Amino acid sequence: MMRRTCWVYLVGIACAHLLVIGIGLLLSHIFPNIIHNRLKREITLTEGSRVFETWKSPPPPVYMQYFFFNVTNAEDFLKNKTRPVLSQVGPYTYREYRPKANVTMVENGTKVSAYCPKTFVFLREKSVGDPAVDAITTVNIPVWAVMTKANGFFARGMVTLWMNNMRLGLFTTRPVEELLWGYEDPLLVKVASNNKDVEPVFGLMYKKNGTLGGEFVYHTGEQNYMDYGRVHTWNGQSKLTFWTSNQSNAINGTDGSAFHPLLSKDERLYVFTSDLCRSIFMEFEKDVTVKGIPAYRFTPPRAVLASKEENPANEGFCVTPKQCLGTGLLKVSPCRKGAPVVASFPHFYLGDPKYVNAFEGLNPVREDHQTFLDLNPTTGVPVRASKRAQINILMDRIYGFPITKNIDQTIFPVMFIHESVEIDDASVVRLKKLLLIVTLVSNFPLIIVGLGAILLVVFIVLLVRARKQQKKEVKSIAFTKPLYATSTTDKDEGPYTSVGEKEKEDPKNGTDMHMSPLTSEQ
Repeated sequence: MMRRTCWVYLVGIACAHLLVIGIGLLLSHIFPNIIHNRLKREITLTEGSRVFETWKSPPPPVYMQYFFFNVTNAEDFLKNKTRPVLSQVGPYTYREYRPKANVTMVENGTKVSAYCPKTFVFLREKSVGDPAVDAITTVNIPVWAVMTKANGFFARGMVTLWMNNMRLGLFTTRPVEELLWGYEDPLLVKVASNNKDVEPVFGLMYKKNGTLGGEFVYHTGEQNYMDYGRVHTWNGQSKLTFWTSNQSNAINGTDGSAFHPLLSKDERLYVFTSDLCRSIFMEFEKDVTVKGIPAYRFTPPRAVLASKEENPANEGFCVTPKQCLGTGLLKVSPCRKGAPVVASFPHFYLGDPKYVNAFEGLNPVREDHQTFLDLNPTTGVPVRASKRAQINILMDRIYGFPITKNIDQTIFPVMFIHESVEIDDASVVRLKKLLLIVTLVSNFPLIIVGLGAILLVVFIVLLVRARKQQKKEVKSIAFTKPLYATSTTDKDEGPYTSVGEKEKEDPKNGTDMHMSPLTSEQ
């Protein structure tokens, strides 16, 4: 009876362990969904969410670096058609502050509007020189812009006369500070006196330091986590008007500062950039780790700026069929008041080699000229990013301007920018805590399964050991002295065993058994 009870008890323990394992396996399917739903609710652009304050005032320092291409043989290029020789000068580094302004919840909290002003502070210790002193010889962009916009014989004649009187050429030498933040150009001043729409001041970053810029309206992600941070409208427009197709004019993706949680390596991420007046897409490249945080690296592939022959979807970015440039270039003149500005990656990275070979001093290298985003896949938080873009000027013969007669079409580099950010240490600590909680809670059912399996294995081992011990005890009993031992005094009684005194006195003893020899004789 005791042995049967023990077995029932052991079987009960085994069933309990199996039940624990079963419950763990069941929870392993339920818990991840619970955690993912929790993340989707927490990572929204709403008051009180984990990311809202960080989105409004990004804590990691953002650095903007400017690299200029100094032309060392401008005269020879214009007179003798020699290959331009470029010398890269930089970086001139600025700390960029970009808190959101006028943040307002709209449409019952499903969207949020904000302005994205940027303020730049020069960092001498991270720069190669003084931007107020260092001079750069580069393309005279105001002159090319005015010549391109001049229509009619009379207008071209007036512009030529002004240029001759002011001794203005196709190249100019200016301090870095003026080229960046603006200077009063004499030709623009003359044109502005007859056309109030023309700004007399020119600078590559003119009116971009401390100004509000256009208004963005973002999806909060409350209704659909996939919409988290996605741009709904820019400057009141849900689509652009610069390009020639609906696909090209579409505003897709975020502004690059926020991405939805639970990222997949297979998805294509879209980013709307107002600097390029278009949306671009990025694809997964590789797994990386930033300060101990796992991340997916997404980069724009060659197809983003490919020619219409290479990527037919890009035909909509051709200003006109005759102004459709080759791979690696995007003419952004429609959103730059007609100025012949062309965007590319630095050193024409991912572009047609002919644009690189047209100059001496260019050398595209992926590590130095690639744009990328490193995103934590669980939260979608950017942990490191590098945005790189180059500004070029389209130079070509312009009818009515003899000064351009020796020029063949050339995409001339002026400067490129490198905007970079890496998560700060305080944000790393917060993000690691969040990821640890998510990992532990998500794996809690598996921990239960593991413990149940371990206990079951331990139980089986103990059961086997107990079984072996029981067998040993049975064997040891079999080889010990029997209960009815042979008598040492009566050797004549042969194989029959004697009985104890009590058994002899008991008249009933042996009545149900074979009789002893003594009883048989009697």
